[in-house]
Amino acid sequence: MTKSIISATAALALLIGIAGCEPEGSAEQAGENVDEAMDNAGDAMENAKEKAQDATERAGDKIEESTDQ
Repeated sequence: MTKSIISATAALALLIGIAGCEPEGSAEQAGENVDEAMDNAGDAMENAKEKAQDATERAGDKIEESTDQ
């Protein structure tokens, strides 16, 4: 989970850095690159959240099972 967030953040930082180095007149393309990076970061965070929720649910199920015995 943390690895996904770190990867998404690193990718975003890289794209922003690259966008800053592009020649003038490419502001629109740079903006599109940033938008795509933000979408990817959001997707990675959503996936991490879902994995954490699944893991929490499985842990809760195991606790219930162990206390029922």
